[in-house]
Amino acid sequence: MSDLFKLNPFRLGFGLMRLPKLADGSIDVPQVCVMADKFIAAGGTYFDTAYVYDGGQSEAAFKAAVADRFPRDAYTLATKLNVNAAVVKDEASAKGQLFTSLERTGAGYFDFYLLHALQRSNVEKYEAYGLWDFVREQKEKGLIRHWGFSFHADPALLDDLLTKHPDVEFVQLQINYADWENPGVASRRNWEICKAHGKPVVIMEPVKGGILADPIPEVKAIYDREGSGRSYASWALRYAASLDNILAVLSGMSNVSQMEDNLESIKDIPLKEKDYELIRLAQEAINADKSIACTACHYCTEGCPMGIPIPEIFNVVNRRKGSPEFRTLREYSIVTQDKGKAGDCVACGQCEGQCPQHLPIIDLLQKCRQELEK
Repeated sequence: MSDLFKLNPFRLGFGLMRLPKLADGSIDVPQVCVMADKFIAAGGTYFDTAYVYDGGQSEAAFKAAVADRFPRDAYTLATKLNVNAAVVKDEASAKGQLFTSLERTGAGYFDFYLLHALQRSNVEKYEAYGLWDFVREQKEKGLIRHWGFSFHADPALLDDLLTKHPDVEFVQLQINYADWENPGVASRRNWEICKAHGKPVVIMEPVKGGILADPIPEVKAIYDREGSGRSYASWALRYAASLDNILAVLSGMSNVSQMEDNLESIKDIPLKEKDYELIRLAQEAINADKSIACTACHYCTEGCPMGIPIPEIFNVVNRRKGSPEFRTLREYSIVTQDKGKAGDCVACGQCEGQCPQHLPIIDLLQKCRQELEK
């Protein structure tokens, strides 16, 4: 087992992506101080930010709330280098993010440093700018203690990256019960790949950006009948924290009450069998929208001349209920990566001849194109 697990036995991580704001749009640092105090008093140590969060305000807020108020051994800090940050014009400006982050946070060094939001659209830039070797060099110099990357793409790319860079120490993945079997996120499969490569996982989006804190009415009804009075977010957080091979579960907390709820929730892991049954019902409710009654048999795709992943596209459309547009479009981008898109359909009709459900696939793909290709 990786020694990294010893650095965060508490499991919960304080995500600094959605910090409380004042009326003028600046971060409410006094409230962040209260939140940090409660987190550390409860045994939490893992703080997570990034160069791009709130235009640098997040890293500065960490300095004010934590680095300036606690000894260095009271916390561990993760931040990230983003190749698509506005400041990046070339290799030097990309690498410069690390030194700016050191100044903003006042941390002296980073316990965890990540190449940020790797996906097929940017992975070549990380290679071209030599950023893999850069983080290795900074680890040798002591500015980084452990390094990894955060990931928003398909399992094939994840496996390829971990094979090419076997010295990666950990990976940050989007994992939550709604996306466990969602091909547009592939939570389960990506988690399994990290386990196969022996890489601990940091979980982001355990509450799917707040969607599972205020889920669709059908899901609320399931938890309400249970009667414990737990918050909807608690079910999602405890699900993620109950998985094995987990270094930290990040929760982007926006106020003191969310911090208190998360600190209470993390006490009750792992989940019990009856809890998993409720979550299974919630998953079924989330997946129950069969606006397109596709069973994902894939008969339609075997002869598609354009290589369109028809069932996966239909799945994205069926799952969009309750999700903001940017998440739906990101999932669509993942399932169609290196494949045909809905708009590539040439209306040859072979798919409709193979569909056991006799779906009007050509018309449905055109509707998907109108919704997803913007």
